[in-house]
Amino acid sequence: MSLKKALLAATVLALPMAAAQAQPVSGLYLGAGAGLNFRHDTESRGIEVQTRVGGVGVGSIGWGFGNGIRAEIEGSYRENEIDKLNVAGVPPISARSGYVRSYGVMGNALFDLNLDRFFGLPLAPYVGVGAGYLWSDIKNARFSRGGTSFRIDDQDDGQFAYQAIAGLAFKLFDVPGLAFTAEYRFLGTLNPKYGVDRIAGPPRNDVAAGFRPENYNHSALLGVRYNLGAPRPAPAAAETPPPVRQPEIARTYLVFFDWNRADLTDRARQIIGEAANNSRNARSTRVEVAGHADRSGTPQYNQRLSQRRADVVAAELVRQGVNRGDIGVTAFGESRPLVPTADGVREPQNRRVEIVLR
Repeated sequence: MSLKKALLAATVLALPMAAAQAQPVSGLYLGAGAGLNFRHDTESRGIEVQTRVGGVGVGSIGWGFGNGIRAEIEGSYRENEIDKLNVAGVPPISARSGYVRSYGVMGNALFDLNLDRFFGLPLAPYVGVGAGYLWSDIKNARFSRGGTSFRIDDQDDGQFAYQAIAGLAFKLFDVPGLAFTAEYRFLGTLNPKYGVDRIAGPPRNDVAAGFRPENYNHSALLGVRYNLGAPRPAPAAAETPPPVRQPEIARTYLVFFDWNRADLTDRARQIIGEAANNSRNARSTRVEVAGHADRSGTPQYNQRLSQRRADVVAAELVRQGVNRGDIGVTAFGESRPLVPTADGVREPQNRRVEIVLR
């Protein structure tokens, strides 16, 4: 299997796994990156052009569908200085001048894997594939050795292009929508055509009048991405709301949690202590504990998170003297918000556990 087929196959196989736990980039986003480009030294018809490490720049505009899938249009430019020319039967000839470049437009499909939702890390790996059209050319390429000189014609040749992408986004929670990116890209095109002329020296029949080398590029880039459609966090409540008390036989207490957390603060333990004490004073026969979550995660994840919060509160009630058999525990996930919000909004008052004394 050729290198380009192996890389494309590996990327396609990785897409379903990435899509299963997708980072919800939503709406319009812009991206840009720059870095180093390594071009394969490829041979055709006895001619090989060797290049030095060069540069690459990309810019993109895209749309996130909120489920881990992104689509974007990308413009790119790559340039590598020519080092040597190898011709069959002739020792390598150093270049006097010249460079190889490629530029064009690609359409990319990408899938994001959201780690911060599961592990509390601000990292989002992603993979993707792309296809488009690139122009490749060799400019001002001159070679000479002794009395023999070669020139590669200055010409552009446009070809179908394809690429595979693997990257890592580092998200800044303090700036919603902004992420720094590090990427590896493999880019290839159908074989472009170049012409070679002898401009001095004795005739040689083994120098091809033209050649079609393979065009493979490996790129390492650092960049930035800004999601214009990222949800902005709701302002934090100035104070923890006081417990809501029902008359006589029904008393309700609210225990609040930090975002994506299920551990108790000192204030939470104080509220649970009041509920435990009043359950004994009021001689309540049932203590109901209900967990809730805001809408910043998936419904499945929020259901599990609300269950963990309810279990932590129930355990603290038992530690403070409430009989475990008198406690009923339920979890409602994001289905019963105290403050209605749009999907993806981090609302502090919805990250709660309600304790009701019956």
